[in-house]
Amino acid sequence: SNTHVTERDGSGTITVSPRNEADQSGLVVICHGLGDTAEGFADVAEQFASQLPHLKFVLPTAPTKPVTMNMGMPMPSWYDIVGLDERSNENCKGIEESQARIKAILQKEHEETGLPYSRMMLGGFSQGGALSLFTGLQLEETLAGIIVWSGYLPAASKLKMTQPKTKVWHGHGTQDPLVQYAMAEKTKSRLKEAGLEDYTLKSYPIPHTVSPDELREAMTFLNKVLPPDNSFKVQLKDPSSMSVKELKGAIRKAGLGNKAVGLMEKSEFIKLLQDHRDGKL
Repeated sequence: SNTHVTERDGSGTITVSPRNEADQSGLVVICHGLGDTAEGFADVAEQFASQLPHLKFVLPTAPTKPVTMNMGMPMPSWYDIVGLDERSNENCKGIEESQARIKAILQKEHEETGLPYSRMMLGGFSQGGALSLFTGLQLEETLAGIIVWSGYLPAASKLKMTQPKTKVWHGHGTQDPLVQYAMAEKTKSRLKEAGLEDYTLKSYPIPHTVSPDELREAMTFLNKVLPPDNSFKVQLKDPSSMSVKELKGAIRKAGLGNKAVGLMEKSEFIKLLQDHRDGKL
């Protein structure tokens, strides 16, 4: 695509970023549902990126572990699910490890590019949406927002609400047989009671899935809370301080491989990357 580039790191994380990485002014982390991988939402991230070319999307894959509800079968899971009724949903063994992993993705982005947390969002489907709520509402920093598709509040008794001002958008199917719509309503009322100020719950006549309408409205929310803003463009490493290996990687990612053919000197690679970032090519 001419707007973005998709990379797979070999350990299950997919990154969809602006073709010119210097154009990035926001980050969205999307977590998949139980038994899925990052691939399940790669096409959604690419669809969003083509409409919102200032955003970078990171899609991690959950570790594979036995899931009690599915008779102990191992599958990608952010935490153990015993059952979907409220009592079974209290423990969520392993959720703190997954919470730490998502926090580490946000922190790494902040440290490497200077992007503030107010320009970051979490989102996810089902168990991934549950993890996004659990993580985003307990951060020390306020995110731009959280998107939940067919999700719920996990481990409610453990939640210590620290971010009552983070905006939440939750889309949910009224025909969902797995995470029933009543659970979405309960999640909203429980978080409102805990002090959350802005929680939008939208219903769709669908089962446990996402629909084009729902994705469109989620994208509208994304654009509202993370609009393009050049004053937040990421601070990238200066090409002149990069190694030849880093330069070649950045040039390849930018789709400039054909322009680099025949270049020998490090200074030539530096100039090529700098010209690309400055929009001169």
